[in-house]
Amino acid sequence: MSATSPAISAKNVWKLFGPAPEHYLNTMPAGHSFEDIRADGYVAGVKDVSIDVAAGEMLVIMGLSGSGKSTLVRCFSRLHDITGGSISIDGTDIGSLSERDLIDLRRNKMGMVFQSFGLLPHRTVLQNVAFPLEMRGQDAHTRRERALEVIRLVGLEGREDYFPRELSGGQQQRVGIARSLVIEPDIWFLDEPFSALDPLIRREMQNEFLRLRQMLRKTIVFITHDFDEALRLADRIAIMKNGAVEQCDTPAQIVLNPATDYVRKFTEVIDKSRVVRAQTLVVDGLTGQGVPVDAGASVHDLAKLLIQDTRETLPVALDGRIIGAMHRQQALGILVGAE
Repeated sequence: MSATSPAISAKNVWKLFGPAPEHYLNTMPAGHSFEDIRADGYVAGVKDVSIDVAAGEMLVIMGLSGSGKSTLVRCFSRLHDITGGSISIDGTDIGSLSERDLIDLRRNKMGMVFQSFGLLPHRTVLQNVAFPLEMRGQDAHTRRERALEVIRLVGLEGREDYFPRELSGGQQQRVGIARSLVIEPDIWFLDEPFSALDPLIRREMQNEFLRLRQMLRKTIVFITHDFDEALRLADRIAIMKNGAVEQCDTPAQIVLNPATDYVRKFTEVIDKSRVVRAQTLVVDGLTGQGVPVDAGASVHDLAKLLIQDTRETLPVALDGRIIGAMHRQQALGILVGAE
């Protein structure tokens, strides 16, 4: 695998549910819509999806219930066998793996966290976290030391001997996250892991997740229906509808340049000034004079400067180096909500 190869690569992936999905896909007329497929007695859980996830990237998948986001992630891990297309992990076609090799891949390379915590109620925090290592056959001392390390990482030190019933919802979710991390996965799948939590705990868990991500640099696929959560966490966002990906792009491009009316509806209530950063507004070949603005600053962060400054163009710097310039009026338009 080359350094530039994606960690996950899906090419023209279909997942049909019905009596004879492979035959139907092979004989289906070109251009058949989601509704046409349903009228024929099938459901397109995933409809001709092609997407790559780079090593170390965090891709957030969004969509309404039934859009196909959970089905797609289950295809990535081959919890669902796909009907057509291909999915590769680090260059290996997972559809070609034997059952033993697939289990080995999941145990050693993938971590999974789902909406339901799935903790074993008769086991302590330590025993729950160490459980995947027990399944690997590791000795008791090794799995205890590794489990304690991850428990400290997620902020549960001192609660090793608690049972799940003695923990809050947020703490139980931390146990689930620790259990998925204990195997040191390269790829982390999270399916709405915070949706069952109340808003304050959810925000706390997002903060914790961002901290872990900064430390561990995993390749992450994260499912949510909360656009604010997606904007806070994602490198890129894929928005799904009826099994298909409507648009996959950076948060800033999603809100600035929605590809479809469906995506536009997702973004119309978003405060774009908090999402769009100076780097996004850099125009190739444009120059500016004076003190530069930071590339990572949002338009909202720059509000006072944008209003008081008189320059037409503002230089933009990344890590102390000028990377171009942006139009002040364009940034002001985003700040006041102009189209």
